[in-house]
Amino acid sequence: MIFTLVVFALLWLFQIFFLQNFYERMRTRSAARSMTAIADVYNDADRKQDYTSAMEIVFDEEFKSKFYDAVADTASDNDICVTVLDKYGREVKRKHVMGECVIHDRSNSNLYFLNEIDNSGSGAIKHNLPDPRSGNEMLIYGCALGDDGFVDGYLLVNAVLVPVGATVQIIKRQLMIITVILIIIAFLISLYLAKRIALPIDRITDAAEHLAKGDFNTKFDGRGYLEAKKLADTLTYAEKELSRVDTMQRDLIANVSHDLRTPLTMLKAYAEMIRDLSGDNPVKRNEHLEIIISETDRLALLVNDMLDLSKLESGRQQLTPSEFGISGKLTEIIDRFKGLSEKNGYQIHFTPDEERTVCCDVVKIEQVIYNLINNAINYTGKDKQVFVRQINKADGVVIEVEDTGDGIEEDKIKLIFDKYYRSENHKREVVGTGLGLSIVKAVLKLHNYDYGVRSTIGKGSTFWFRISDVKEK
Repeated sequence: MIFTLVVFALLWLFQIFFLQNFYERMRTRSAARSMTAIADVYNDADRKQDYTSAMEIVFDEEFKSKFYDAVADTASDNDICVTVLDKYGREVKRKHVMGECVIHDRSNSNLYFLNEIDNSGSGAIKHNLPDPRSGNEMLIYGCALGDDGFVDGYLLVNAVLVPVGATVQIIKRQLMIITVILIIIAFLISLYLAKRIALPIDRITDAAEHLAKGDFNTKFDGRGYLEAKKLADTLTYAEKELSRVDTMQRDLIANVSHDLRTPLTMLKAYAEMIRDLSGDNPVKRNEHLEIIISETDRLALLVNDMLDLSKLESGRQQLTPSEFGISGKLTEIIDRFKGLSEKNGYQIHFTPDEERTVCCDVVKIEQVIYNLINNAINYTGKDKQVFVRQINKADGVVIEVEDTGDGIEEDKIKLIFDKYYRSENHKREVVGTGLGLSIVKAVLKLHNYDYGVRSTIGKGSTFWFRISDVKEK
């Protein structure tokens, strides 16, 4: 509607208010160009032929035809009167289109204009005079024919400036009718388009309201136009992600509740046993106290992991970089698993590379390596083999932790770092909180380090990350 109104405002502005001025400027320029065009035809011939007067030139049949054609064509094309005079003021040729060239017919008018042309420094004149018959304003242009100071003849051009008031009134009435009709049509088209555009948006809005209420089976229908379809596709994707997050949240609550309830139940049970049964038996009491301490450690580990992950994901956790040798740190971490290895038969094989000094948060990188080894122990095969490798490269140090378990399906690899996600391909009780790989992901993203997983079903998985902050030797 705004576009339609702007178009009609411009039409009214130029067709009604500026029409008279535009018409006068157009006629003035047309008359001036016509005079110049005819004079150029004559002067071009004059330079090519050795004639000394207009009469001699126009008596040349070849040029006369060309020159008179130029006079007639220009007069017809531009609705003007053209008069050609010789150097004595005698009329040689006249071509009028819209009535007689009355100004030229007035007594002594030609001689008046010729004297003005001769006295003009440029050899050309312009007059605005009233038409004695109609009272309309008329343009008179004149110039001398010839060059090098020799006048062969004269050219007078007469253009009538017809008032356009009546024309303006006709155009105004037409524009008023057209404006009303087209505004009504534009309004109806606007209503149709608005409804057509709003309909898919209304459908998407209704579906979004159902989604906001927790209905993750909502269908987003974006039929209608491309942008609505793109919006519907985006919201459908968001719905899937929200559904996945909702499922993960429920799993998180279920897992945390389970992980908290088990040690709390055991703490309460063994505390009651100490109170009722083993309080006076030092051996039993110590045994029960050790279990209480162990379960307390499990609770502390779970709480600490949840706090660490929360800080990392919220961005409140700050890095404290320091320099240390990566080979020595890997050896130190693997040594901590000796007790578990000796007790449960696990074998952790470490393949070091040349010692490299790295600069990163030692506590958090240590936590990453510990969690990856612990994850490999949980999921390795019956041979209970775990392989840790240090690989020095030009762009950093790559740490790999490999197990010999059942591997991970390709479509599950992208989920492996999610909170509380656990692969189904394991045959023993998993030790840990289920947050280990989520913490690994958060720490490595905070360091801006590359990481990933390679897995083959039936052969095992290899988790890796690259420490890019390496101190040059």
